[in-house]
Amino acid sequence: MSRAATRAIAALIAAQVPYEVLRYHHQPDQRAFGAEAVEQLAAQGPDGVRPEQIFTTLVVAIPRGLAVAVLPVPAKLSLKAVAAAFGVPKAAMADPAAAQRATGYVLGGISPLGQRKALPTVVDTSALGYDRVLCSAGQRGWDVAVAPADLIRLTSAITADIQA
Repeated sequence: MSRAATRAIAALIAAQVPYEVLRYHHQPDQRAFGAEAVEQLAAQGPDGVRPEQIFTTLVVAIPRGLAVAVLPVPAKLSLKAVAAAFGVPKAAMADPAAAQRATGYVLGGISPLGQRKALPTVVDTSALGYDRVLCSAGQRGWDVAVAPADLIRLTSAITADIQA
């Protein structure tokens, strides 16, 4: 067996979870990573991926450290809802450098899967409405399609409505 391209893909292989890698051309000067993924991935394939099926991975700071919020790219994150989901008084967006150090991924390629250190994770409940959702495969320009139940199980995530 060949070495997996990313730690996220390696985690899926190790767990024997069905997945599909979807690649798109990442523009090096692009900083709106989620919007770029939606623009390119929603146009791919005969079955068509809905923008709401493409999830972004955001690292947040909570009183006990860092955590991960996974929600549809077109949605806005509610930090209040994230804090409530984790049972803490407040949450804020994490410092980008701290997010990269903790996950082992670069911005725009942070995956909820295969992180350097598994962080507490909350997945937006809207994921449960799809047979598959897309999230970063651990590299800019790569997404992975997985069943929501597998994503939740592999990340030991809780689910909550975390959209503003």
